[in-house]
Amino acid sequence: MRMPLPWIRAGEPLPDPAQAWRAPSGLLAAGADLSAPRLLEAYGHGIFPWYTDGQPVLWWSPDPRMVLYLDEFRLHRSLAKTMRRMKREGSWRITLNRAFGRVMQACAEPRAADPDGGSWITSEMREAYLELHRLGHAQSVEVWHRDGDRERLAGGLYGVSIGRMFFGESMFARVPDASKVALAALVDTLRKHDFSVIDCQQNTRHLASLGAREISRERFLREVARLGRRAGPDWREIGIGFPEA
Repeated sequence: MRMPLPWIRAGEPLPDPAQAWRAPSGLLAAGADLSAPRLLEAYGHGIFPWYTDGQPVLWWSPDPRMVLYLDEFRLHRSLAKTMRRMKREGSWRITLNRAFGRVMQACAEPRAADPDGGSWITSEMREAYLELHRLGHAQSVEVWHRDGDRERLAGGLYGVSIGRMFFGESMFARVPDASKVALAALVDTLRKHDFSVIDCQQNTRHLASLGAREISRERFLREVARLGRRAGPDWREIGIGFPEA
């Protein structure tokens, strides 16, 4: 018999991820607290929020967990060719933490495949992660394209960092391959700063094509504990650009 879903009040700790439901996979608890301390507590224990407008904050810890080990990232020839072209043209650039709010907003926009669909990136979620960003625990990668005097945000991604562990959240592309370029740049940057894995949360064909794979929740939590307790980098001092392709 499935246990009732716990309701977590402010000040109460989140449950042990081992208590998560099997169906839907990983659903652990509900509540209303989406503060920065709560988010840091959650990510530090392999838990993340995922819900839509009209729902309470729902907390998840799936088993298995999709992750991308940086050494297993697949830089396909077509993507490498695209990045070489971008560098050659000189009208493209990649930045880190220059437009976090705009990246989140773009990730929240309806996708072409589901233009009427809702987004789990609610206004409450955006405010919470903007606060994490101000505290230095949420990062964004931006891909820009300049056409004459006008530069537009062509793609990007954002996520959460604790210690040397990076938790990917969402990505978007307004130009083909722009989100993949952002990910390739992030992977290259994280490697240079002694990270080894990106949490991808859920299994998708797109992530699997780039080298992500599933591991057990138990193994994932060991990775979070090991990497999360290490001192993190000063993100203000980190540069980013096109990786060698």
